[in-house]
Amino acid sequence: MPESHLTRRSFISASTGLAAASALPAVARARYAAPSDQVTVGVMGLSRGMSLCNTFAAQPGVRLKYVCEVDSDRLTAALSSLESLDAPPTGVADFRAILDDPEVDALVCAAPNHWHAPASILACTSGKHAYVEKPCSHNPREGELLVEAARKHKRAVQMGSQRRSAPGFKTAVALLQSGTIGRVYLARTFYNANRTSIGVGKPGDVPATLDYDLWQGPAPRVPYFDNRIPYNWHWFWHWGNGELGNNGVHGLDICRWGLGADYPIRVTSSGGRYHFHDDQQTPDTHTVCFEFDGGRMATWECLSCNRHDGNVAFVTFFGEDGSLELDYSGTFRIYDANDKLVREEASKYTDAIHVENFLTAIREDKPLDLNAEILEGHKSTLLCHLGNIAHRTGRTLSCSATDGHILGDADAMLLWGREYQSGWEPQV
Repeated sequence: MPESHLTRRSFISASTGLAAASALPAVARARYAAPSDQVTVGVMGLSRGMSLCNTFAAQPGVRLKYVCEVDSDRLTAALSSLESLDAPPTGVADFRAILDDPEVDALVCAAPNHWHAPASILACTSGKHAYVEKPCSHNPREGELLVEAARKHKRAVQMGSQRRSAPGFKTAVALLQSGTIGRVYLARTFYNANRTSIGVGKPGDVPATLDYDLWQGPAPRVPYFDNRIPYNWHWFWHWGNGELGNNGVHGLDICRWGLGADYPIRVTSSGGRYHFHDDQQTPDTHTVCFEFDGGRMATWECLSCNRHDGNVAFVTFFGEDGSLELDYSGTFRIYDANDKLVREEASKYTDAIHVENFLTAIREDKPLDLNAEILEGHKSTLLCHLGNIAHRTGRTLSCSATDGHILGDADAMLLWGREYQSGWEPQV
């Protein structure tokens, strides 16, 4: 923990009446339970996090006690939009104030990717459960550590791959696993968008409203540039995982689920920066192939700068006796071997179903009873990491079917983890 943590925490404790609780060790703090079935949460990161604030606050028996944001303007706007709640939340800049409060049961992490695993690991070691947005880690090693932390501290950790809880997707996967289209050997998913150029950034002064040091957190310090925050960090390896980690994780999670696959044995990548020539480091045009034991494969195709949807379906499964395609909402269509439509079932979903599953696991003390339990989240996120590593090294990766580790390529394994800002190294 950074040396400045004690000073900041002491200040927060004094100002919020948490001094006594903060003095307790993490294990002792973890024994505090919310009254009855109430679950008390704090949300970190108020871009995607605002939607999660509203979803959690709308659930029966949930108290949204904190919202956290390092941009003071965004924090002020969030507090204003939430002031109509019966018990409006407290705004903080440092998420560790949430972890110091013994009344809090869970941290919801919707900060940038480089925060996902480190913050969630700290939540687990502080006795809190964690709902972590996708991807669940910035690099493969962090994902392994987050799984380890969840197991060691017996915490419920749910990744925000919401379609795992959606009725249409659950029904479709059950049909695949029952053999409705025979043995499934290929799953295909895609993502198209119409993103514009991020240009060439210039170094400059950090805005007075932004705590840039805290925004960087576990990432080694780099100078501030004017074209990276609040969103374009996605396209820099230092903080983000490109379109593959940003959106590919959703489709690949469904591919892996429907195939009944765990870790790939071979990963190939092709693509690059084909549309714009700017500061973005990650590819805007990208195709990745994942091969699994048993003659199974998943592919992901991305066009960040061309919205034409030539693939029609969000995810399509191909089997020996037909095919099944899913759209973004979970509506699915089944075709026989002659490509004749034999079944169609409409569906839709909301994030609330996924959040409800997380809350039930907390209330019933069943941390593994989650639709996107962190081990499954890690396996799907790992596909994204491996695809990016294959892209960055320009080589096909051979991987272990038991844990996904890269075999026979020491240089590629250097990208399995990262360096951290001193004092921010994840500790399980």
